[in-house]
Parts: sequence; structure tokens; C-alpha cells
Amino acid sequence: LLQHLKRIISDLCKLYNLPQHPDVEMLDQPLPAEQSQQEEVSSEEEDEEMPEDSEDLDHYEMKEEEPADGKKTEDEGIGKENLAILEKIKKNQRQDYLNGAVSGSVQATDRLMKELRDIYRSPSFKGGYYAVELVNDSLYDWNVKLLKVDEDSALHNDLQILKEKEGTDFILLNFSFKDNFPFDPPFVRVVSPVLSGG
Repeated sequence: LLQHLKRIISDLCKLYNLPQHPDVEMLDQPLPAEQSQQEEVSSEEEDEEMPEDSEDLDHYEMKEEEPADGKKTEDEGIGKENLAILEKIKKNQRQDYLNGAVSGSVQATDRLMKELRDIYRSPSFKGGYYAVELVNDSLYDWNVKLLKVDEDSALHNDLQILKEKEGTDFILLNFSFKDNFPFDPPFVRVVSPVLSGG
């Protein structure tokens, strides 16, 4: 090996008209006795430090991903309809990414997916206190209906009057998220009913 290395270096030096380094001539010469003994001792020490089954170090057990179990814990407690919505959003985001028409940042998208998943798991969502609908399947634009409020509040009485007059007994809010969510809060507006007097 050293002879081949010496020849390659010599040929390259000749090819590029460079002076050959004097140490190149010494490449194929044996080491002095003291240095060779010292190297043997150090290699023996290294062998002692290494475990006997050094072949095992080259073999690593790779754990196979278990998407079914991981997905169960991540999506546990979410209804089938809502899981379908989450899958549709993932599919749309992936397709937009492949087409180069990405809307929003990766961080904001991941965070909004997490928030939506948490909402679908929450007891108040399951209890019918509010409902969430994505506008045009956009993860960055939500309509939220407040369906139930505290019965002792004045708002509850106002909603009862609204139900009698207009037939709707909920408050519709629109949440618009920016690309840098969660660092900027969403823009929230009341869509209906039109509020007046406080």
C-alpha cells in the first residue's frame, strides 16, 4: 500500500511539475524498531479497551417504526369524521408542497395541526360547546361556532332572544392565522350576530 501511495504521489508531482517532498522517499521504508514497538503496544492497549465482541459494534438493531401505535396515541380520542379532516389536510399540505404552492410556514402548519388535533380531543369540543370548521379546507382560516355559554350569563339570555328573532343560537367567529403563528396571534372577528351595545 505504501509503495502504491509513493508511486501515486510521485506521478502527480511529475504531472503537475511540482517538486517532490523529501518525506515521500521514506514512505516505503520500515519504521525504526522503537516506533514499531510503541505502535504495537498502543494497538494492543486499544484492543484491551475494546469489548471482545467488536463485531457487535458494527451491527445496530434498528427499531422499525410502528406507525399504528404512534398514530393511535397521537390521534387517540378523536372522532372518525375529524380524523378524516386531519388526513385530508395532511394530504392537501403534502400535495401543495410537491406542487410548490406552499401556503404558510412549516412551523405554523405543524403547530396548527397540533392545535386542531388538541381541539378535536378536548372535552368541551366533544360536549358540543363549540364547533370548528376550516374555511375552504385551509388550515389558516377557521370558523368557530360558540354553541353553549354559561347559562347564568347575560350572553346566554341574548342568545335565547336571538334564537327567537333570527333562528340562530350561536356566535360565529372567524380566526385567520398568519404564516408566523404561534409568534403572532390569529386575527379574530365576530361574523354573526352583529354585536352592538357592548
